[in-house]
Order: sequence, then C-alpha cells, then structure tokens
Amino acid sequence: MNFIYLLQNFIQLEPIDVLIKLILIYILAGFIGLERAALSKPAGFRTHVLVGMSAVLTVVCAHKIAEISGSTDFSRIPAQLLSGIGFLGAGTVLKDGFNVKGLTTAASLLAITCIGLCVGAGLYLSGIIATAVVYVVLKHSSSISEKVGHFHTINLHVETPTPKEVMNEVQIFLDRNKIEVKEIMIEEENSINYIKITGKHRDEINKNRLLSDLLSINNITKVQEIEDLQD
Repeated sequence: MNFIYLLQNFIQLEPIDVLIKLILIYILAGFIGLERAALSKPAGFRTHVLVGMSAVLTVVCAHKIAEISGSTDFSRIPAQLLSGIGFLGAGTVLKDGFNVKGLTTAASLLAITCIGLCVGAGLYLSGIIATAVVYVVLKHSSSISEKVGHFHTINLHVETPTPKEVMNEVQIFLDRNKIEVKEIMIEEENSINYIKITGKHRDEINKNRLLSDLLSINNITKVQEIEDLQD
C-alpha cells in the first residue's frame, strides 16, 4: 500500500505529469502523422507530433497561469491556440487546377490540436478514443464512401502530340465506357502534351482493356493510370 501511495504521489508531481502527457501525445499524434506521411502529405509525423505537444503544453501553462493569477478561467489561451492553428492548416492546402488538396490534412491538424488539449487536461481516455476515431476516418472513409456510393475514381494521363485533335474521340470513348468526367485538362511537360482525365464510374471496368482501347485511338502514344491518393 505504501508503494502504491508513493507511486501515485510521484506521478502527480508536476514534471512527471507533464512528461506522461507529452509521451502520450507523442504516441497518439505520431500515429495520425504516420498515416498522413504514408500518403506524402505536407504535414506528416513531425508536424502532427509538434502540434499535439504544443496543445498539451498550452493547457498545462494556461492552468498554471490561472493558478498563479487566481483566475478561474484558463480557457482563453487554448482558445487562441485553436484560432492560430488555422494559419498552420492553411499552409497545407494547395490549389491544383480546379481542385483543392490538403483540406483533410488541415482538418487532421485541428483534430490533433483538440486531442492534445484533451491530454493536457487529463482526459486521457477521451484522447485515445478520439485518436482511434480520427485514424479510422482518415484511413478507411474513402473506401467506405466508394462502396456505399457504388462508384470508383479513375485518373488517366494520355500522351498525344495533338491533344485538341483527339479530344473528340476521347470524349466519345469516355461516354461509351460510362465514365463520368470530373475534370479534363491539357498540359505540356518537357515538350510533351498530356490530356489529364479525372472521372468516376459506377460499374466494374476491365482496366487492361480500357487502357488498350484508349491507346488504339490515332495519335495517342501512351496511356497511364495514376493512383488516386487521399487528400
């Protein structure tokens, strides 16, 4: 009993308590950060860990300042953190043509901030549960939405020296295969012209036959499917 009592008192010492919180948020934020890093997102392991630790230290410092000053409201400093995290999240958002990428990563930084606030406030179980939920959302929501909606995304890069001339045949090809076009762009890279197509289809498609048929169109020299990464 004396050992347990001493251990509880030791854990409640301020440096040890802060250390435990930092270790826990390192694990939780790192778990989410690794998922983002695996997809080569602008905010990965280190960014998520640093944001999470900052949130923990913000709560700890706010609580200590409130004790010293005798104030009963120590929520103002964490509230400023939530406002400031928007600037960091904005740095992960990129505009690519008509598409906006990075919103999910920005949202994950906000989620990690809130998880860090929970850990800093001593709500360890809530932080762990929230981390598990955030991970499931990031890792599996895309595949779940595709299964529920019964459609699949496809990204094609078509290399051709005459993109405008073959565009009509490409459109007929897409209509024939029931591919709903979300975006189509003509770009030039290193003197090579590309037609970049992003679309979706509801039925299963034989992609080998699809690429082969597209390649059979006159003046198309190369067709490549690009893996669709989550934002």
